[in-house]
Amino acid sequence: MKILVTGTAGFIGSHLAIKLLERGDEIVGLDNINDYYDQNVKYGRLQRTGIIDSLEKGPGIPYGKLITSSTNPNYKFIKLNLEDKEAMMQLFAQEKFDAVCNLAAQAGVRYSLTNPDAYMDSNIIGFMNILESCRHYDVKNLSYASSSSVYGLNEELPFSTNHNVDHPISLYAASKKSNELMAHTYSHLFGIATTGLRFFTVYGPWGRPDMALFLFTKAALEGRKIDVFNNGEMLRDFTYIDDIVEGLIRVIDNPPKANPNWNHETSTSSAPYKIYNIGNNNPVKLMDFITAIENKLGKTIEKNFMPLQAGDVPATYADVNDLVEDLDYKPETPVQEGINKFVDWYLEFFGYNK
Repeated sequence: MKILVTGTAGFIGSHLAIKLLERGDEIVGLDNINDYYDQNVKYGRLQRTGIIDSLEKGPGIPYGKLITSSTNPNYKFIKLNLEDKEAMMQLFAQEKFDAVCNLAAQAGVRYSLTNPDAYMDSNIIGFMNILESCRHYDVKNLSYASSSSVYGLNEELPFSTNHNVDHPISLYAASKKSNELMAHTYSHLFGIATTGLRFFTVYGPWGRPDMALFLFTKAALEGRKIDVFNNGEMLRDFTYIDDIVEGLIRVIDNPPKANPNWNHETSTSSAPYKIYNIGNNNPVKLMDFITAIENKLGKTIEKNFMPLQAGDVPATYADVNDLVEDLDYKPETPVQEGINKFVDWYLEFFGYNK
């Protein structure tokens, strides 16, 4: 297939593009390479796929121009804002995609408290442009990133896609719930098969520098204390990146069909629309997660215990029964294994091994 993957300078998008290329798909990657976090990590991901040959070349990537990878002729990349509607439409008209996987978004719960406009631009206007481009250029297979944060104040565990998600507690979560509603509308009106994936705390090599694993590892190596929120009484369904990518590929290959027998208590619809949780189905105590980092580094990390932050939820836990039943897939990478792989990457990328 010829697939547009947005967010390919990002964590999940870069991994997905590589896996799709390995199996022979033709990929166009898109990202605006913003400065929400360390751009060198983003440039490193682009270097990994042959879009640039050194980190120093990253700032010189031109806007709106397709660049072909030096290592894989089936991979092209374009620096573009999702909210640039005219450029998005031109890209769809030119490339004629078979499928789209939208992973580009303004991420982060806490950042949404201080920079709400960024979420409206990328996650609402940008997603609208994805939907409109699919509509006008006959793309009938759209998968996209949602988030476990949509469960908000829901306290019924494990989180099920059949649960009500009308009580978000951050603008980020509200924007992701909005994406699900917008996608359903386009599935119903225009027959676009849309699948939303509610990701649960994704971690692994090439991860985001604003996430806990990155922050904890960096602090430990620099001999600093780490802030442990909710006094360590947090449960997270940590999901390893390779498991996320496998789930995404299965979704891309199996777009949903309309369900004439749907009802309001299920996550299906009379439109070709589906929502899946993708998590490890095995919540881990935050303190056990930190212990796994300490085990790998061979050192104890000093901790500064803090109250729960605004926008955070104390526990996440994914019900993945639909994923198993529909796609015969269940994430299973153990946390210690995933952390070991991340730390090995971190030490290499930031030069500790030298």
